[in-house]
Amino acid sequence: METINQQPLQQFTHIELIAKQVVEGFITGLHKSPFHGFSVEFAEHRLYNKGESTKHIDWKLFGRTDKLFIKRYEEETNLRCQLIIDDSSSMFFPVTDGKDGKQNKITFSAYCAAALIELLKRQGDAVGLSVFSETIEVHTPAKSSSLHHKLLYHQLEKMIQPYDSTIHKKTAAIESLHQISESIHKRSLVIIFSDMLDSKANSEQLFSALQHLKHNKHEVVLFHVVDKHKEIDFNFDNRPYRFVDMETGEELKLHPNEIKDTYLSQMASYKNQLKLKCGQYKIDFIEADINEGFDKVLMAYLIKRTKMN
Repeated sequence: METINQQPLQQFTHIELIAKQVVEGFITGLHKSPFHGFSVEFAEHRLYNKGESTKHIDWKLFGRTDKLFIKRYEEETNLRCQLIIDDSSSMFFPVTDGKDGKQNKITFSAYCAAALIELLKRQGDAVGLSVFSETIEVHTPAKSSSLHHKLLYHQLEKMIQPYDSTIHKKTAAIESLHQISESIHKRSLVIIFSDMLDSKANSEQLFSALQHLKHNKHEVVLFHVVDKHKEIDFNFDNRPYRFVDMETGEELKLHPNEIKDTYLSQMASYKNQLKLKCGQYKIDFIEADINEGFDKVLMAYLIKRTKMN
């Protein structure tokens, strides 16, 4: 298991700047939506009460909303959050160089995690990061210091790299989730980003590992990261393809139409089973399509956090 080296870091990493932009856009959108009350919480504001000092009123926000809000400056850490990211080879699907504006599952997960860190940071909440594939590659406990945030952004930045077809990192979600569960001692919000494609997994063992995360009264959110167009809907052109298992390197040449019905049936069955088990264990299951942007993930987190207060 690797710990994050405390080496000097540049003032802002690329991913940190993107996270700030994503969060600012998200909050601005919420101010214009029915979820305005939630956005106030995450913009670190609260409604002004008559009789209070007007010293800390945010007049810029008043100009945009016609409502009086008091800006919050200091808040105790009232939440601990552990972000868990699956870094196995299947998370590098679809293979892309990033130049066309498209992203794969690992890039999407890293950007979502960075945006969540930005939201947590704004409220003074503590956040940790765990990364796993065949083993736990990184694990850092939840902290709220500025240096810690820089280290987390740096680690997420390292995860965004081109797919190397010579490296086959399998998913060992069962062992990894059990180990991470044992390492989180204080009640936390645990957020997982994974495609849940564990080739070795007995489904019951996998669900048992997820259930383990519910120990110590943790709240758990599973973002099932997928490329819906390809992985769920199996939309391919009407021609032969060479399909490659990114975690083993095994290849199969076939025509998508020959297996589409069977694939769709099995994938739907697996996803329904996953959703059902998560429901039984009171784990929030949310399908996160990499083509839909980040707002769905941030909103799910926001609603979850509001319920925990």
